[in-house]
Amino acid sequence: MSFMYKSAQKIKVRSPHDSCSVLLFVLTLSWSISLCRPSQDQFDNLEKHTQWGIDVLEKYIKFVKERTEIELSYAKQLRNLSKKYQPKKNSKEEEEYRYTSTRAFLATLNEMNDYAGQHEVISENMTSLITAELTRYVQELKQERKSHFHDGRKAQQHIETCWKQLEASKRRFERDCKEADRAQQYFEKMDADINVTKADVEKARQQAQLRHQMAEDSKAEYSSTLQKFNSEQHEHYYTHIPNIFQKIQEMEERRIVRIGESMKTFAEVDRQVIPIIGKCLDEITKAAESVDHKNDSQMVIEAFKSGFEPPGDVDFEDFTQPMKRTVSESSLSNSRGDGKSEPKFGSKSKGKLWPFIKKNKGAGPEDFSNLPPEQRRKKLQQKVDELNRDIQKEMDSRDALTKMKDVYIKNPQMGDAASVDHRLAELGQNIEKLRLEVQKFEGWLAEVEGRLPARSEQHRRQSGVYEAQNPSGVNSCAQDRESPDGSYTEEQSQETEMKVPATDFDDEFDDEEPLPTIGTCKALYTFEGQNEGTISVAEGEMLYVIEEDKGDGWTRIRRNEDEEGYVPTSYVEVYLDKNAKDS
Repeated sequence: MSFMYKSAQKIKVRSPHDSCSVLLFVLTLSWSISLCRPSQDQFDNLEKHTQWGIDVLEKYIKFVKERTEIELSYAKQLRNLSKKYQPKKNSKEEEEYRYTSTRAFLATLNEMNDYAGQHEVISENMTSLITAELTRYVQELKQERKSHFHDGRKAQQHIETCWKQLEASKRRFERDCKEADRAQQYFEKMDADINVTKADVEKARQQAQLRHQMAEDSKAEYSSTLQKFNSEQHEHYYTHIPNIFQKIQEMEERRIVRIGESMKTFAEVDRQVIPIIGKCLDEITKAAESVDHKNDSQMVIEAFKSGFEPPGDVDFEDFTQPMKRTVSESSLSNSRGDGKSEPKFGSKSKGKLWPFIKKNKGAGPEDFSNLPPEQRRKKLQQKVDELNRDIQKEMDSRDALTKMKDVYIKNPQMGDAASVDHRLAELGQNIEKLRLEVQKFEGWLAEVEGRLPARSEQHRRQSGVYEAQNPSGVNSCAQDRESPDGSYTEEQSQETEMKVPATDFDDEFDDEEPLPTIGTCKALYTFEGQNEGTISVAEGEMLYVIEEDKGDGWTRIRRNEDEEGYVPTSYVEVYLDKNAKDS
């Protein structure tokens, strides 16, 4: 029986907490077979590492998110910058953008707006393809990681429970062996003692046999528990734990691959907009190359040319002879810069040459007669266009109210038709006033363009209504005079003006030879020439062209020797002679 006890003490097992250097042979670079200690400490290491991996992924998500915010902010600032320098509508700035340099700048502003749009595209794509996708993936990764480590802890707890059962069985076997050994020694002692009764010896023998049987049973139980534990331990370290480690490894490798793919997408999102950004920059370069200094210089000439001819030489005035002082007719001493007219005899001329005329700082006259002819023509044309736009707006409003009135008439429950009559009457009056204004400014425009054969008061192209309402305004209009080379100058009196007989100007126009014909034209529509200087034509009528459209929308034509005038260019189809085009 003592031999049984000694044999039981020699039985040893390996604890799951012992070193596992002899656990596996390293066959592949796999976490399941390469980690030295697949126990609780390895689970802790892997748990920390995988949590670090998730932290890296979340840090990258935060980085991309901040990049998208920067792109949006940059795009917004670019758009605001472009908007800030855009010309304001109906302002002087808008007129400045007719030059090639300013048009190129405007094109640059527009392209910068498109450039900003590409940065918005970068932000949107990074948000949808990287930030949103990775955020969703991180949540899935956390759930998967939690599941794997739960399985690992469960397996570890199971093997620890088996180990505790084995330890309990081992201690019970060891205790029963010691008890059996003591019972055997007690039986032998009683059997050798002659003073002990036979009954006591028999009782000791039975007790020893019972203890021996209990030791045998404990041995069998311990052996069975040991075999079961070894089987469970082998299954734990060679199957369960390697599988869990393999899953954790695959999870971590997917995370690494995913973050690498996201970094690649990060670059691709930028690369996709590079061609469009390149086009924006190409357009800016193209706009810069379109800047034409010669053209801009010519536009300055067209914008500010006065129409005056340089003054002629000043005649010598000999004061040694008793004769009145005269001034050369070619001198511009009495130009519009000298506000006062001068008597024929007596005082000296106080006029100044036209290049040194000072501008009137106050509000100019309504007909812009204080301006040089070319500048005056442009101002008058702008005023006519502005009035025509106002008329169109009023007519649109009137048409809308008329339709509303018709609806009210057909459906009285929707409103009172009479409620719009007052507004319709106001619009009609406004339209009539604006039309009278247009006629007035068109008359002044016709004078500047030299359309009238005479400059007498009765031949002025002004509205009769305006003359009746503003009798004093007629004398304040500029008096135009044709120079020998066909250009026009104007003379204006700011205080008093010496009246020149109309016959002086009539003689000049009577001696003027009729303009030669430069082609023919066909009337596309019927035109009623109601203003002075215009001519009525019928649709399909053939006429002669004596002056081309100068850019104002009018063409000068002739029907016969006594009938000529202006018609809208859009109303006729012009056929110019080849010789006229060449000239």
